[in-house]
Amino acid sequence: MATPEQLEAFFDRQRQLLAQERQAEIDQTSLLLSNCSAKLLEKKGLALLGLGVVNVNIGLGGKSLVELERPSAHHSSPLFPPHTFRPGDLARIDDASTTSKKASKSKTPAAASKENFGVEGVVYKVSNSRIIIAVDASRPGTNEDLDIPEHCIVVKLANTVTYDRMDQAVERMSKIMLGIAGPSGNTQAPNALQRVLFGQSSPSRPDDIGTIQFFNSEGLNESQKRAVKLALAAPEIALIHGPPGTGKTHTLVEVILQLVARNKSCLVCGASNLAVDNLLERLVPHKIPLIRVGHPARVLNDLHDATLDSQAERSDQAQLVNDIKKEINDLMNTLSGGGKGKKPRGAERKKMYDEVKELRKEYRKREGTIVSRVVDGAKIVLATCHGAGGRQLFNRAFDVVIVDEAAQALEAVCWIPILKASKLILAGDPLQLPPTVLSTKEKKSGTVKAQAPAKTMARAKATKPKSQKAEPEPAKEVDESSEDERTGAEGYMQDTGRPKTSITKFGLLIPPKSLEVTLFDRMEVMWGPEIKQMLDVQYRMNTRICAFPSATLYSSKLTSDPSVANRLLTDRDPTNDAAQDTLGHPIVFFDTAGCEFFERVDGGDNEGKSTTLNDEGSKCNVNEVEIVKQWVNDLVNYGIPPQEIAIITPYQAQVSLLSAALTSIPGLEIGTVDGVQGREKDAVVISLVRSNDKREVGFLKEKRRLNVAMTRARKQLCIVGDSSTIRHGSLYLKKWMEWLEENADVRFVGDN
Repeated sequence: MATPEQLEAFFDRQRQLLAQERQAEIDQTSLLLSNCSAKLLEKKGLALLGLGVVNVNIGLGGKSLVELERPSAHHSSPLFPPHTFRPGDLARIDDASTTSKKASKSKTPAAASKENFGVEGVVYKVSNSRIIIAVDASRPGTNEDLDIPEHCIVVKLANTVTYDRMDQAVERMSKIMLGIAGPSGNTQAPNALQRVLFGQSSPSRPDDIGTIQFFNSEGLNESQKRAVKLALAAPEIALIHGPPGTGKTHTLVEVILQLVARNKSCLVCGASNLAVDNLLERLVPHKIPLIRVGHPARVLNDLHDATLDSQAERSDQAQLVNDIKKEINDLMNTLSGGGKGKKPRGAERKKMYDEVKELRKEYRKREGTIVSRVVDGAKIVLATCHGAGGRQLFNRAFDVVIVDEAAQALEAVCWIPILKASKLILAGDPLQLPPTVLSTKEKKSGTVKAQAPAKTMARAKATKPKSQKAEPEPAKEVDESSEDERTGAEGYMQDTGRPKTSITKFGLLIPPKSLEVTLFDRMEVMWGPEIKQMLDVQYRMNTRICAFPSATLYSSKLTSDPSVANRLLTDRDPTNDAAQDTLGHPIVFFDTAGCEFFERVDGGDNEGKSTTLNDEGSKCNVNEVEIVKQWVNDLVNYGIPPQEIAIITPYQAQVSLLSAALTSIPGLEIGTVDGVQGREKDAVVISLVRSNDKREVGFLKEKRRLNVAMTRARKQLCIVGDSSTIRHGSLYLKKWMEWLEENADVRFVGDN
């Protein structure tokens, strides 16, 4: 059982890691804002210049929706240049004229904005010619009088809202587990789930749930049925491990339907909006009362009717707020100069804003009543993990919380919904992409120190019970190229590219080494296989494509359903003999060894992953682009639709080269590994890029990243790369190259 000292050390470590990650994200954006002119920021996609106000309306929560566009008087085209603004991003509206004057001295809008008009808000909606910023006028530090200038710019900022909510979750969870009184002066005892999560008690024996009548009995295989039974019978926690193509979402839908049938309230969360919407899309046809909480602009268009905003607008009580909303909109339109005549000034303007302020208060009050009634009527509430911390779900309690793609979510962000429930179901694949952690990269370069607070750690060791050994320090980095890798299920935490942690003993609570150690990872190692069920039949890949990841990452337990085991690209036209050499092989490997098709660095030495903020050091390989181009052309010429072809590469610079080279084939999907998890295509081409005399492979040695890339293809996987470089990156890469030589249709480029 975890001691108070161990609990305190664990929470201190989470606080420290989150603080480092928050700062890393702020630094990444601030570095550009503080060193770039407004024009350069626009070129990098971090600013939009020369904007004017079109309208100011009122949205959910009484927020002011400021609509901006490029005025025709100042621009030859109303269309925005390429940019990175997306709904939900934090942004600031600055006075363009003041910024320009200040910039002549300070050279940066960041410095100018200190003395400049500036209103912060959230991107509500963005099109190719208009952007809407939602501004909360009631937020501290925001002036109720949104006197937005005639000419303004919008600058993208680091979004720290998620970190605020994670910090709040850490504080609340630590007070519960340590018995510290909250703001009300009362202490809250941990429930059974929380005690299991933090090692104060073991998971209880499964409940006897009797015979299950499955809603989709014929559509579930045996491992999926076992996963459903585990999720229903577990009193506190269950893990569903879903390797690629195994129907994890399909299984979760059955779990949710079973829970609703048992009159359980469910909070269904995901690590991303896409993960939540995938589940929502599968649940909507079942006609169960549900709502999707979150930013409407981040929800897929076809699912808008399920959003809280949409349901609130359609509710019987909607008219209660519509009249007030119209009054506020009319006043804001007048104040922004949208109506006929000049903008009101002086005492008249102040009087109108006072009126707006009072109307907003009444609007929020009435709207809160409507939102509460809509949420009360839902049996299933869906939200992202951090979205579950919004005011719409404040003080809401649920019987069960489900977190999909849990292996991609930071542990602390999972605590936000977990605090609202007494039972937890985690679903995901810890052998695919981990959470994106910026501070880990900085730590490796020596810019971040990652040690738990000395006093707390020392106290935890000093008070360790005699029956337990002292806690080991976080494990040191292991050179994967010399590592003796096992493939058994009991060893993959250490040996398959997942975070090296010191969590090695059953039931022990030990501070994580980094934020890449997820709650899924920790629970699996902490409590063992009894709380987990792996889905073991995949419905995506030809069995040859599945063979290598199954053998090396999934202990050879991942099998192929007969319906997909022998699928090939030739299935479209089996009589086309001329296409056999191109379409008749499930795995093709273009080996460029000895060709001196060396990589080049696109502007620097930083291994830029998929990012638009700083690609100066991203790698590319021009010769590989030509090989990929020829192969894709062959596929299309033999009848494979471009929409069924994906090109994946680890580097953004290579994405840019490939996109430019293949503009004549619309419909192709070209992207980095980070953007393709959960997606699949008939044909996938992987450009590995790395080829150099030093035999350096960079983050290609990350097995989870490779696993995602090589498991997207249904019928054919084509790899282009230099085996003489790749095989020296790690023992895993060496095994892969050897496996390809034995099992792929190998084509040596130098022989052509």
